[in-house]
This record gives sequence, structure tokens and C-alpha cells, in this order.
Amino acid sequence: VSEATIELRKMSLPAFSPGNLSTSSPSCPDICISVEILLWRYENNIGIRVQDWTVNCKELLGRGNTLSGWYTIYLSDCKSLTVLCDMNTDGGGWTIFQRRVDGSVNFFRSWAAYKKGFGSRLGEFWLGNDNLHLLTAQDDSELRVDLQDFDHNHHFAKYRFFQVAGETENYRLSLGAFVDGNAGDSLMYHNHFGFTTRDRDNDAYEGNCAVTYQGAWWYNDCHLSNLNGQYLRGPHESPADGINWKTGHGDNYSYKVCEMKLRPT
Repeated sequence: VSEATIELRKMSLPAFSPGNLSTSSPSCPDICISVEILLWRYENNIGIRVQDWTVNCKELLGRGNTLSGWYTIYLSDCKSLTVLCDMNTDGGGWTIFQRRVDGSVNFFRSWAAYKKGFGSRLGEFWLGNDNLHLLTAQDDSELRVDLQDFDHNHHFAKYRFFQVAGETENYRLSLGAFVDGNAGDSLMYHNHFGFTTRDRDNDAYEGNCAVTYQGAWWYNDCHLSNLNGQYLRGPHESPADGINWKTGHGDNYSYKVCEMKLRPT
């Protein structure tokens, strides 16, 4: 075993841990830089290339990874993150950061839970607001929302720009123009608002929108969309507390499948 290989093993990043959507590499950026230099210096000896240090799903697609699935990428703070890549929809290269499919995961959670991320790689999840901030800070990104109702009809909405601020700014949403989609625009109403959870109120409502509508979102006063609401399986009588997209099926219809995804432009 070469000296370079031994050194690389000492500095290697941790693997994905079941139950967590991400793991942190050593916190010092110098270590991250050193690993890149090491890979570059010894790529011919150990068969690893520095360009394998991938930062998003679009890069992975460009390198020939055409199958949708879970991949490891590396964020700007030297953090490894396991993400679900959609390599098929609308040209592929999308990083999915929210997924609802069957109601198996509770989305009525705390600020701390949404900060870190939660869920299962086998089903539903939220990638984490800290991760969203890092992903959208390192590149300009576009947003796509894919919805499927219980009659198997598909709807989508697409936005030119999507960015989430850091925690000190309450993960404020910055959104570009609505550019396409038969679902219509139910998100621009939430532009420039911070994220609200049941225990952290950043909305313009006199109460707490997250509590009232059983979700967590960039609520205004209160919402036209509520994609982290309750999984209510289609039409519901309760007021706008499901997986709702107003310009789609209105306030009283909860979608069967929902995916939110971003891609560098």
C-alpha cells in the first residue's frame, strides 16, 4: 500500500449513516482542501480523480451518471451530503430536497428538525434547511415542484431562481419568476418570507400559520401552498392543512405525491 493511500485513508470522509440524511466531514476547510490536493497529486497511483469531488446532481449527470438514485455530494463547507438525484425529469440533474409519497413520515415538526433534516431514504424526507442554504448559496439554482393527484394526473410548477438564506435570516425564501407549469403559481406569494415551524413564528399572521395549518413553510399570511402539511389523501374538509397547492386543486385537496427539487442554472 502506498504512502499516499495510507494518508488518504486517514483523511477520508465518513460514510452515510442510516437514519441520517447527511454526515459531516472534518470541520476545518483546510482538511477539505488538503484532500483535494492529495487526490490530485496521487490520482494515477490510487485511481481517484479530483473531479469526483462532486457538488450537485447536475455535475453527476454530466459525468455520465444517468440513473436516478442516491448519491454523495460535497458542499462548500467540506460537508458530505447524501442526496436523491432525479436524472430523468425535464433534462435531469435535479436534487430532490422534499418528498411526500404515502404519509409515512410526520412533517409537523420543530425548527430544529427542519434545520437538520429528517425522514427516510426509502420514502419521505426533508433534506434540511441548513443543507438547502448551502446548496443554493454555492450556485444560482432553479426550482421545480412536481405533484401527482390520486387520479394519477401530474402537475408541475417551475421557477427561474430559488435560494434559501441562512438560519440567522430565518431561512428566508428568495424566488425568481414563475416560468412554466400546469400547476400554476402558488409560491410567489411566499417570496421573501422566513421559514415558520410550530415552535418558531416568522410569518405575517397574528397567530402561527404552522400551527393553524399543521405544517412548516415560508408562510405569509398564511399560504397559497402548504407542501409540508398533513397527508390527507385527496379532498378534505379541514381548512387548507393538507399538501395543498391552491392554483392546482385548491385549498381543500391534498396531493398524493409531491417532490420539490433544485438544479443549478
